Order: sequence, then C-alpha cells, then structure tokens
Amino acid sequence: MRIVLFCHSLLSDWNHGNAHFLRGVVTELTERGHEVRVFEPRDAWSLQNLVADHGEAPLREVRDVYPHVDPIRYDLASLDLDEALEGAALVIVHEWSEPELVARVGAHRAGASYRLLFHDTHHRSVTDPGAMARYDLTHYDGVLAFGRVIRDLYLERRWARRAFVWHEAADARVFRPRREIQPERDLVWVGNWGDEERTRELDEFLIGPARDLGLSARVHGVRYPEHARAALEAAGVEYRGWLPNHRAPDAFARARVTVHVPRRPYVASLPGIPTIRPFEAMACALPLVC
Repeated sequence: MRIVLFCHSLLSDWNHGNAHFLRGVVTELTERGHEVRVFEPRDAWSLQNLVADHGEAPLREVRDVYPHVDPIRYDLASLDLDEALEGAALVIVHEWSEPELVARVGAHRAGASYRLLFHDTHHRSVTDPGAMARYDLTHYDGVLAFGRVIRDLYLERRWARRAFVWHEAADARVFRPRREIQPERDLVWVGNWGDEERTRELDEFLIGPARDLGLSARVHGVRYPEHARAALEAAGVEYRGWLPNHRAPDAFARARVTVHVPRRPYVASLPGIPTIRPFEAMACALPLVC
C-alpha cells in the first residue's frame, strides 16, 4: 500500500534523533513491499545547520546508507496535499511538524478514506503542554506515542480520541556489532548537550567519572557551549563534534563501554521511555551503563 510520512527531516540527524528511528521504519516498510513517500520541509532547521557546518556531502552519504530514504522537500505555502496524498492508504504526521501542516492534513482527511495518525516521540506533552495543545487532531484516527505516559496524556487531556504505544527501536541493518574493529579507548558517548536538560547529569555520570577514573574517552555531539567543551578538555575527554548517526556503530566498536545519560524530563516525568541511543548501543553489543 502507499504510505505517506511527513516529518522534520530524514536527510539530517543534526540534533535530530527522530531521524534515526524513522529512517529504519521507512526502510522496513519499503522492503516489505510498501510504497513509502516522505515529505520534509525545505527549510528544516536540522538540515540547515548540518549543511552550514558540513556542506552537502552528508546528504549524499545518508542516501547511500539508506537508499530507500528519498524525501520530497516541500515549501508549506505551496504544498499541494491533493497531489501529495493521492492514492495513500496510510498517512503519518510526525509531531515535529508545523501546526499549520498538521491542521491542513487533518482537514484533508475529513474528505478522504486513508487512515491518518499523529506520531509523538518527544517530551513536550509533559514539559510544554501548551505547544502540543496547538495541534488540531480533530480528524486524526489516532496517535502513535512512544511511551505509555505520553499515550495516557493524549487520552486524559482529550487531545485525541485514540492513542497507541509505539516504542522506538534501533535499525538492526545499520546498528550491529562490528567484530572486525578492535577497541581503541575505554569510553565513548554519543549525544547532544541540549538546552541544559542534563547538565548536572553529564557532569555526574560522564565527565566526572571519566576524569576520576582516568579513562580514555571520546564524546560526539552538537550544541556544546564553551563551558561544556572546557569541562571535557579539563577531564581529558576528547570532543569530536557531530557524528553521522550511521557511523555510530563504528564509534561504538572502538570503545569498551558507553553510558546512558537521559535528559531530566525522561527521568522525572516519563518513566519507561528510554530514548533510542541505548537501543542503538545494545544492538551493537556495546556494554551500556545506565
């Protein structure tokens, strides 16, 4: 069947973890014989930041790794939904989409026969409920929430009539052990600094232990402010900036262990909802300290 997905970006994973899971989903559905059409905004901030920092080469590389990922980049003002959704049996709109797009697709569903689902993989329903309440899900058939707590909130707050749990998972085609690579260091951590949501935790569970134990360690990620990079350097931790997600298995293979440092909202308000990084590390058979 024809499936249409609207999301922020599949081409770029710069500070955009949703791309990890969705690339795998698109690949799985395509290899099962479905026709999957993906739409992402031409001005997606993740892609803009990626290109500004690294040029166009990463976009070509991700297409080589994920040959089924071939999104159509659109401008919201000129997007023709009749054309985009023609022949669709299932439409999924990811939550990191403009409220205008969410509402327009919902209005289109009112006169169509496809199933329409809203996909939520973020903590904003807890940390910023006002932002989530802006989404008009009146004509949506249901919500796919990446954890029970999120699902229950949609139902309790009557944002949606139906909601289902759909946990994220690693794409085992890409995330698998690299037995041919030998470890070169003790610890690797792949993750972004991100809005001061885990500053204390990163010091307590990553930077401090690496310093105190004298570990050889490397960190990959973006949005590290000057004080964070200085703290890493003082602890003897090598900071290497952005790492394309599909290269993470090689980085995992070159280390003996990694750690999981969740953002504070997940610990405080969203129990039972691990983000995708632990799954990716475990799929690569890397020991994981949580």
